[in-house]
Amino acid sequence: MDAFKYGAPPHGGIAFGFDRLCALFGGTESIRDYIAFPKNNAGRDVMIDAPSAVDAKQLDELGLKIKQLEA
Repeated sequence: MDAFKYGAPPHGGIAFGFDRLCALFGGTESIRDYIAFPKNNAGRDVMIDAPSAVDAKQLDELGLKIKQLEA
């Protein structure tokens, strides 16, 4: 519920699952072929290679610093 303090999702949390509906009509078990931004099994977006390292220039532009956590 803490995420809602940053704003509600555009669908208000009630998405109708169009990708799943298309997979059912297409007769496939997996919805991966119908998802707009698919991820692989490791959770990476192979189209834009995300997540990836951020350039220091981008961090400076946004006024951000990366804080290393101590183990």
